[in-house]
Amino acid sequence: MTEFTLSIFNPNTLLPHRAGIAGLALALLVLPKDAPLDWEVTDDAVKLTWQSSDYEAVKWLLDQTYRITPNGYLEVPALKLDEQGKYTFTQGVLSTFLQHSKQRKLDVPVTRSFTIDEGHPEIRIEVRPLLNCYYTEDIKEAFNSKGAFKKEISLKGHHLPGLVECFANGAYQESPEGFLALLFLPISCGYYKLPAQSIGGKLAARSAVVIPNVTHLRHWVRSRQNLSGRTYRDFRSSGAGESALHFLLQEKTLEDAQQFRVDYCEVYQLGKQVWDANQSYLKQAVYRVQVNDAVLKLYEVVRQLFPAQVKHTDKGETWLAISKILPWICDNLVATEPWYQGFFEFRKRNGVYEHRGLVKMTEYLKAEEQVLFDAVQGAFSKYLSGQHKQAEKQGRKLDYGQVTDKVIYRMQRPSTQREFATALVNFLSQFRSKAGRSVGPQIYHWIHREANWRQARDLTLLAIATYTSKKGDALDGIDVSIESSAETDSTDDAMFSSTV
Repeated sequence: MTEFTLSIFNPNTLLPHRAGIAGLALALLVLPKDAPLDWEVTDDAVKLTWQSSDYEAVKWLLDQTYRITPNGYLEVPALKLDEQGKYTFTQGVLSTFLQHSKQRKLDVPVTRSFTIDEGHPEIRIEVRPLLNCYYTEDIKEAFNSKGAFKKEISLKGHHLPGLVECFANGAYQESPEGFLALLFLPISCGYYKLPAQSIGGKLAARSAVVIPNVTHLRHWVRSRQNLSGRTYRDFRSSGAGESALHFLLQEKTLEDAQQFRVDYCEVYQLGKQVWDANQSYLKQAVYRVQVNDAVLKLYEVVRQLFPAQVKHTDKGETWLAISKILPWICDNLVATEPWYQGFFEFRKRNGVYEHRGLVKMTEYLKAEEQVLFDAVQGAFSKYLSGQHKQAEKQGRKLDYGQVTDKVIYRMQRPSTQREFATALVNFLSQFRSKAGRSVGPQIYHWIHREANWRQARDLTLLAIATYTSKKGDALDGIDVSIESSAETDSTDDAMFSSTV
């Protein structure tokens, strides 16, 4: 008889092993009662026993866990996924654990359609159905001629993204317990398709796999059973940062006990590497993300303000447009920086972005940030008022975009703390407002500390770029657009990245 105890608190287990043990615990729930093995799931371990050979027991367990549907999807009965969920799970696993051609066989491309939003065109996607893969075929390389586990089992790096830095370092040697746990790792992970990246002048696909830190098996299994199928919209992510936030938000929604929540996750960002011409999903970066409820709550707001939208071309083709502003804010949230951090650089890179959502985001500034923000907007309102009067005297209409860009350039030009402090103080002094009264000490704190001035510059530019009056226009009583002149001529599609 063979006995295995896979514990999440074994000091030799890594994060992928713990997640794999959790995936195994979930898979065991749907096994038939006449199974040729016995098992027990405790709070911190999975215990397995069988009388047959190791190969026969493991092969039977994999056959019950992973199946290929007639539509060519990799199905895990324990996940209870709908059609879109099966598609996203399959594509996620194919771009991570089964990315190498030796580990899966695909059929000729077919077109599948999914409904994203009611009343909008369907998304049409070209898919290569899965015929067979590593998890549904023999895995005899892990066993000796008698069907027993080898003492050390070689695992190729392309089967576990990020396990080894480069294939030149050789295969990763795993114990039978570790090998068994990793077979079920795909079940507990989250998968995301990222915007394509330019490599060598050509667009290359990218993906992300998110691995949770599971600290209580039975609680995690109960929670995961309540997870609904993942939609194509959920599968599309703006970046690695958002992938982690979306995954942790989903886990937070499922968990009902703070003590056993998934407290952090790791994100493996995968894409093309210049040193390998054969594989498309090699490790580019690894992030460990741990955030609090306040950050997840703010991310939920950001996700609603900058949603992916179904777009269609004149030829009737459809695609899902991803926000440009979303990855920038999410990366700030993951890094526990203010959500507007780096607006100076962001605005320089992106002449067009979702302006109205950004205006709404300014409602989520902290109290000390609001002081500087209001002071700048008050001065800017005074400036606009003077510009409007000057335009009336000259018998012309105020070019709001032009005068706004002048002030933005005035605040954007300084490259040192002293230069920026001088520019901001001069601006606030020249255009005095009610919001700027009695806040001198707070402004001094922002602009005369080396650690603060760049953040103050971001906040100042944000205040000018998102200025609106109480009536919703740029100046009280004047009907002008809130977009700058560079934005008003752009089409709505230009506000999103068009890479699917």
